[in-house]
Amino acid sequence: MNLSEAFLGLIALAVLAMAAGQVAAVVLAARAARRLGETVTRLEENIRPIVANVEAMSADAARATAMATAQVEKAERLLSDASRRVEDTMQAVQRTILGPARDGMAIIQGIKAAFTAFRDLSSRSKSRPPSTGPVPVAVPDPGSDDDHASFIG
Repeated sequence: MNLSEAFLGLIALAVLAMAAGQVAAVVLAARAARRLGETVTRLEENIRPIVANVEAMSADAARATAMATAQVEKAERLLSDASRRVEDTMQAVQRTILGPARDGMAIIQGIKAAFTAFRDLSSRSKSRPPSTGPVPVAVPDPGSDDDHASFIG
């Protein structure tokens, strides 16, 4: 056997080893890809219920937010209506009770002033003798129509 034939056999053996290594690498890569696919499938199966729950929670949160917004708007309208009704009631009370009460108090004050004037008049007439002095002269009314005849308005 010749040296060139030995090297040629050695080259053939190296090529065969490399081919076997490549086949083994392809087989291992195929197994890894299959395992990766199985893992991804299991992950998708495990995540699917979580995503469904998140979607359901999101829908529930949106529904709850809409209901809360509606309740807040309803409460706002209710408070606004109550405030307006209280204001209307207070105005009605002022018109129906306080107005006549003020008028009644004014009448009572007038009667009280009249009694006070009569009492003062009677106490003056009893304490001092009647005056015989000059009779006061009537003073013309400054608000008469003759004084304002030149006014146009």
